[in-house]
Amino acid sequence: MSSEITVVVNGALGRMGTTVLSAAVAESGVTPIGGVDIAATSNSVDIAGTSITVPLADNLLTFLESTKPDVVVDFTNGESAKQSILTCINGGVRVVSGSTGLSEHDLEEIQQASLDAGVGVILASNFALGGVVLMHLAGIASKYFDYADLLESHHEMKVDAPSGTALSIAQSMIDGRGNDFEQNVADLQTLNGTRGGDFQGINIHSARMPGRVARHEVVFGALGQTLTMIHDSINRESFMPGVMLAVKHVVDQNSFVVGLASVLGLDNSQR
Repeated sequence: MSSEITVVVNGALGRMGTTVLSAAVAESGVTPIGGVDIAATSNSVDIAGTSITVPLADNLLTFLESTKPDVVVDFTNGESAKQSILTCINGGVRVVSGSTGLSEHDLEEIQQASLDAGVGVILASNFALGGVVLMHLAGIASKYFDYADLLESHHEMKVDAPSGTALSIAQSMIDGRGNDFEQNVADLQTLNGTRGGDFQGINIHSARMPGRVARHEVVFGALGQTLTMIHDSINRESFMPGVMLAVKHVVDQNSFVVGLASVLGLDNSQR
């Protein structure tokens, strides 16, 4: 492998995809060599904020065969994401994915394919380093509180609710605590759903509106006190250091990794 890590962005015309292309240009040791998007209507794409143009295609498999990148950065969703990741693995190309909408069965299938092929994959619900730290700290705090709510808000175009990050935070909290949280159940609920979704005793609330990129807030409650942890992503550039870190990490990996915690050295043994 050359000293420069060559990258193809899948979902290159999307909001995250265009931001990743720009970030890859600016990142030392990383070179974007093209993009793929099912909505492509031309054979090239201009990288925002630069004078650089790279090839663009609408078929991932064909493009991988012609460009042979070191890493594919994938920001798509659902069934499309699963098929894209499996295509990369089968082609021996490592993957960094922030795609949403993958089921537990999808993750198991991707993990097995990665293991069988010995091809590294990093899948993360949130690439903002502050968001990863929040997940870790929430897991630590969960040992000391019996009640918790989780509030997340995103832009109005987000397709899933709650966010993948919210679910990852909630799972970190349960892992850190070791059992379900206690929960108030209203005797009278005059509006269904007011208490939010129930994740093992954690009430999760989702808001979707213009003006937001991503915000996650965890509120712990105990006798006479509350503890609030908040992470805000003000713009999509907030995710780019994490994406580039993952790109540089995955080139040396041959297995499936979920989340950036291990990449940052924030594993469960530090709790």
